[in-house]
Amino acid sequence: MLVKTKVIVISSLKFQEKSLIVKCFTESHGLKSYFVRDAFSGRKSNQKIAYFQPLSILEIEAVHKNKGTLENFKEIKISTPYQTIHTDIYKSTIVLFISEVLYHSIHEEEKNESLFSFLETALLWLDHHDEIANFHLILLLETTKFLGFYPDVSDVDLPFFDSSEGVFSPFQGISSLTAHETILFKKLIDLRFDNDQKIFHVIERQLILKTLIDYYSYHLDGFRRPKSLDVLKEVFS
Repeated sequence: MLVKTKVIVISSLKFQEKSLIVKCFTESHGLKSYFVRDAFSGRKSNQKIAYFQPLSILEIEAVHKNKGTLENFKEIKISTPYQTIHTDIYKSTIVLFISEVLYHSIHEEEKNESLFSFLETALLWLDHHDEIANFHLILLLETTKFLGFYPDVSDVDLPFFDSSEGVFSPFQGISSLTAHETILFKKLIDLRFDNDQKIFHVIERQLILKTLIDYYSYHLDGFRRPKSLDVLKEVFS
């Protein structure tokens, strides 16, 4: 089946000496993996590899056999070239981290246009703004809406958040945040990308990030702690 769609690059893995296996979140068919032959050979190899930077947004034409095997690109072009993401150390670190989280979070080969639209809009916002200290925190929390485990905020005035149940509680259980952590988590729930980026101190931001990673671990089977987490902490410390 010939498919034309936008995709967001989740990961790329070198295969043997010259080729790539590229995992993409597609607008039309969810998660798909593609084989790129001879990505590291020929005069245009650098151009080919540049397409597959983490979270690049591409427009592709591809052959989908839908047999659980690797698919093949026919045509590729950049949908919207990033102006700053791959040259700004803070933004590129955020993007590397987010791509790793998404790699361990999105597993379905089915269309999720609302998630795709959210991620595309968020990435373009990141590319055009400089106050981005809380971007990854907001994005991780908002993404849970599309993955099916956004916190139940009906009792948000209660003092403790139970991470395993995703609810606010009057009691502190084994999987609950502390009262202080819960206060920070409530602040995050109210945040949007355009809000004051200085609302959290560095230590608070790291605490919230740990809370979010733990929250993902509770609700996604096989979720792994991103390897880029330590790099992210170092860059934003």
